[in-house]
Amino acid sequence: MTNTFDKKENIRVRMAPSPTGVLHVGTARTALFNYLFAKHTGGTFILRIEDTDRSRSTIDSEKEIIAGLKWLGISWDEGPDIGGPFGPYRQMERLDIYQRYTVKLLEKGRAYPCFCTEEELQKEREEQMKKGIAPRYSGKCKTIDSDQAKMFTRDGRSHVVRFAMPSKKVLFHDLIRGDVEFDSALFGDFVMIKSDGIPLFILSNVIDDIEMKISHVIRGEDHISNTPKQVLLYEALGAAVPQFAHLPILLGTDRSKLSKRHGTTSIDDYQKQGFLPHAIINFIALLGWNPGTDQEIFTLDELVKQFTIERVQKSGAIFNIEKLEWLNGQYIRAMSPDAFVEACLPLLKEAGVLPSKPDEAMLKKILILEQSRVKTLSEISQFVDFYFKEPVIDPTMLIPKKGDKDTTRATMTKSVGFLEGLDDEAFHAEKLKEAWYAFCEKEGLKPIQVLWPLRVALTGKQTSPGVFEIMEILGKKEILKRLQTALIALA
Repeated sequence: MTNTFDKKENIRVRMAPSPTGVLHVGTARTALFNYLFAKHTGGTFILRIEDTDRSRSTIDSEKEIIAGLKWLGISWDEGPDIGGPFGPYRQMERLDIYQRYTVKLLEKGRAYPCFCTEEELQKEREEQMKKGIAPRYSGKCKTIDSDQAKMFTRDGRSHVVRFAMPSKKVLFHDLIRGDVEFDSALFGDFVMIKSDGIPLFILSNVIDDIEMKISHVIRGEDHISNTPKQVLLYEALGAAVPQFAHLPILLGTDRSKLSKRHGTTSIDDYQKQGFLPHAIINFIALLGWNPGTDQEIFTLDELVKQFTIERVQKSGAIFNIEKLEWLNGQYIRAMSPDAFVEACLPLLKEAGVLPSKPDEAMLKKILILEQSRVKTLSEISQFVDFYFKEPVIDPTMLIPKKGDKDTTRATMTKSVGFLEGLDDEAFHAEKLKEAWYAFCEKEGLKPIQVLWPLRVALTGKQTSPGVFEIMEILGKKEILKRLQTALIALA
């Protein structure tokens, strides 16, 4: 069976998050793959909010999910915020639709009310486990006739609605995993409507996909065990079964399922940490999919053109934060200087690094100098803090490898004398470099003997941009002041 789709097909896909928390990176990856598939095939991408978990769903969470997807650049053609021909797009606004379908299943004998209490169900599970039988509902309420069921309901007896599971093999074709088969006998008659009348995901998901004419269901492989149950629901409702594609699970570097113990997992946190949306999109697109080439940097338009389900892998995709940081660094370096400065300013103000009235020209020069070094925008404050306040010096850091305290102090004293003899016009990076190397040659010094303590004295750091570029920005007066402080630290 081919997985290549004709753009003339009426392809409709959806993303259906539950608004019970922040936008997880796995949810964002699923949304992106649905978006890319729809745009590549000329189809329609729908956002649907599955908010039937009333105890955990919040409107704030819905807003955060929508805001996160928009920040990433993922847009939809129909959804709760923009409407569409198959709304409403929130499940709690569709309860009458679910009720209508439930009545249809009850009338056809494909569902029935179950009046078993939780205590009865627990006792049944325990007895099955003692016998070495996998726990599943026995189906005893299936024998209750309709008149008795009505009487129980009139008496206010709490009940759920269960799907009457037929005994058969369920086969479906997964566009990523090929043919998949389940034995329905393993499941038992599952609950599809809770006692409060709210449908469970297993039913509402199917009904919404029928009503919204979803042609392809692209979701995580953690849903694959739900698929046979849903295939049977489609069949019971006389509806066409969509094509399924179950995406590989996201793994940490230890190859266990990605979770908070592996670090940040929410898009909101990545945004706060200074990752760029284009970098995240590029990164998550490569989690379980590859273009079949060595290309690693993609625009969203390039991803749309190249994305195909055929190239989605079956095995789990490893979330490597170092790779994301590398990609983010590539995108930062590709920013225009003005865009980089604009992105950094609010972060610097929030960190309290800038003086009340910073020299804008000097600030721009500093930021452009650091642009090639940062991996995330949030790093910028710790990279540039020394430009605006004298650093705290660790005297042990001033001493270069194979050096000692006395030699370093003597070398720095010579550097101070050399600097005091330079006029202000010499404080440009190229002129300083030429002068310093001449100074080293004249004094018989290795450059590291001079430049290592100089760098640490000026920045308080072991790594930084070029020391001569830093000296050009700081100026003669500030350089001499910091070198004197360093000499005192070495005393």
